Amino acid sequence: MQTYDFIVVGSGSAGSVVADKLSASGRFSVLVLEAGGTDRRFYVQMPLGYGKTFFDPAVNWNYKAEPDPGLSNNADHWPRGKLIGGSSSINAMVWIRGAREDFDAWAAAGNPGWSYDELLPAFKALEDNAAGADQWRGVGGPLRITDCSNAVHPLTKRYLAAAQQAGLALNPDFNGASQEGVGIYQITTRNGRRMSAARAFLRPAMKRGNVRVETNALATKILFEGKRAVGIEYLQNGETRSVRAGREVILSGGSINSPQLLQLSGVGPSALLGGLDIPVVHANDNVGANLQDHVGINYTFKGKLPTLNQILRPWWGKLLVGMQYILLRSGPLSLSMNNAGGFFRTDPSMARPNMQLYFQAFSTVIPKSGERPILTPDPWPGFSIGLSNCRPSSRGEIMIRSKNPRDYPRIVADAYSTNADVDEMLAAVKFVRKIAAMPAMAEIIEEEVLPGPSVTSDADLIQDFRKRSGTVYHPVSTCRMGPDAARAVVDPRLKVHGLEGLRVIDASIFPDNITGNTNAASILTGWKGAELVLEDQK
Repeated sequence: MQTYDFIVVGSGSAGSVVADKLSASGRFSVLVLEAGGTDRRFYVQMPLGYGKTFFDPAVNWNYKAEPDPGLSNNADHWPRGKLIGGSSSINAMVWIRGAREDFDAWAAAGNPGWSYDELLPAFKALEDNAAGADQWRGVGGPLRITDCSNAVHPLTKRYLAAAQQAGLALNPDFNGASQEGVGIYQITTRNGRRMSAARAFLRPAMKRGNVRVETNALATKILFEGKRAVGIEYLQNGETRSVRAGREVILSGGSINSPQLLQLSGVGPSALLGGLDIPVVHANDNVGANLQDHVGINYTFKGKLPTLNQILRPWWGKLLVGMQYILLRSGPLSLSMNNAGGFFRTDPSMARPNMQLYFQAFSTVIPKSGERPILTPDPWPGFSIGLSNCRPSSRGEIMIRSKNPRDYPRIVADAYSTNADVDEMLAAVKFVRKIAAMPAMAEIIEEEVLPGPSVTSDADLIQDFRKRSGTVYHPVSTCRMGPDAARAVVDPRLKVHGLEGLRVIDASIFPDNITGNTNAASILTGWKGAELVLEDQK
């Protein structure tokens, strides 16, 4: 059996960073096991191409949550990246670190080293921000972050004006001194191409002789000797293979795959494992529990002015933006669909924002089979104002169904299962309508398409957002970090409680969700986690 110093399971947002940092000195050999294939695909590299990857089984796990009573019994689509770069290769690229208070709460819960001030140097070190360096932003790091201020659709300026008329301040940098307000999102691109974690971290690492990446390699089991993890069993090309870790096994499979692999390997709730005839290596009821996710909804409008619909839908428009992208690496195809957004409080007495806004200068009301119709939007001038909750109190779980590693786990989101989550979303959708009613927007709105002007009562608004809401793809906390083994899966150094030679380094370790998109914090977790691993090497 071949031995490497470290085995990293998963090449996604965190795993790519872990592999890069552990291999940088040349001291250690690193094997990365990726269940998916290559990221060298046109619609992966082209930023707005992620509509094409949204359901594509070649690059996407295409998970489905269980029918959710909180979402009118809808079974939500949960895309997850199944390729080099993981979900950073198919996401919307918005770069939001999270709020200072999020990380300070992690530290206050007994996780030393995870406060905002302690993490800020790492955030700055990994970034190469096109907006330039200041006390918050970094330049010269591996990950390029693009300032889109001069590239967004003209309608975006109207959205920003309307939000200010509704009482929100203009915020030039959501990763700066404060999150609150509205502004233009920074995104992870370089020269018009997606800047995934793979492009920034793993691809450079793969040029080193001490790094090996195995694709189409599905990890099926962690190998233990007693309570120590010593290797991984995986499936590749129809064969079962095993490989040994001389120092540590590191799970970076994300919030679905990391708890799944632990459970398959005998680490998890004893009742679950016993019922599936899986020998218990270490019992821990927290593995797969405490699932937290952001849930969002769009309000869609028909406009009196042209939107991106008029460019992206007709064949001549597709040709135009396609040529602009291929020749100049610019135009709508080089951006995220979320041009702008913001953060606000549904109650002024709150200490900080609890809701996130998104502005999209096009609309996709009419479905298209097999893809998210970003590149084939509606035939009329449409645009959307979306929002999602930042720190919902609802909790779900992710648990395996069987001992077969190819069987997808049960994803129980339990969205809107608390009155607090329902109340704040009700207040939030009313605020979206307030923005749309401000002069800067109202004068160019023909009509509200979804949910439509007939939906006005609280009961109808609640029924609507239960029916139309869905995940915004930020699941976390299924292997949560904490000092108490009775309440957490990993300790503050990301070592799995009760076991040796095994860590989890990805978004599943978040003690609680963060305020905003989770990709930046996932990449940061990879950076911080790798530093902890290196500190512990004798």
